[in-house]
Amino acid sequence: MGIVNVTPDSFSDGGHFFSSERAVDHAMQLIEQGAELLDIGAESTRPGAQAVEVEEELRRLLPVLDALSDCGVPLSVDTLKPEVMRAAIEAGADMINDVNALRAKGALQVVADSAVAVCLMHMQGEPRTMQHSPVYQDVVNEVISFLAERISVAEQAGIQRNRLMIDPGFGFGKTLEHNLGMLKRLDSFASLGVPLLAGLSRKSMLGILTGLPVMERMVPSVASAVIAAMKGAKILRVHDVKETRQALQIVGALGE
Repeated sequence: MGIVNVTPDSFSDGGHFFSSERAVDHAMQLIEQGAELLDIGAESTRPGAQAVEVEEELRRLLPVLDALSDCGVPLSVDTLKPEVMRAAIEAGADMINDVNALRAKGALQVVADSAVAVCLMHMQGEPRTMQHSPVYQDVVNEVISFLAERISVAEQAGIQRNRLMIDPGFGFGKTLEHNLGMLKRLDSFASLGVPLLAGLSRKSMLGILTGLPVMERMVPSVASAVIAAMKGAKILRVHDVKETRQALQIVGALGE
């Protein structure tokens, strides 16, 4: 899954692809490099990020979504707002990637009324405050329990299981210790019975471990993607598509 941020303030490439034209060009480049799915976000959910109004998110998002409608790969929209979900689905989005796991009022119904796929992610707190002293007794079991509950709620709302996937939410209300604990035990999430998406690319945990600034974290990002794939992740949300694909060719050669 190639990342397309149409934002001025995303942690990694905020502002680089803020114009619609540059975002579309970047998306096409990611497809050429081997992205099999694009994740388009028009509101940053980095730690400390400020919310944007629905109208502004749509103003950023819809021209890019429209321009990529015939790009040849499925389009995921990264949003937590039901109004944006509805507009994105009407504009042809194939998937909703929600860091809030469809907890916003009306979000479940918007997705249930459609045929799109949806990724349910775990986040402790909300983006502006999620990294202010997150606490868990057992991060893996608590995240699994939360995701199991959200899967159940989604199914009860009429969203079929074959449309669901989960994301444990690396860096979303977790310390370095929590993130490493989840990565070590990532195969535990297979118990939930739906595909696992992992997003570790360029995140602060990699910066803490290596001392590297955001734009120099390609190697640790690829290494973490390989680990995630070997521990059962089916979708890898990444900035460095070409390099990650090359690494995954080696993982694929090992078979199951």
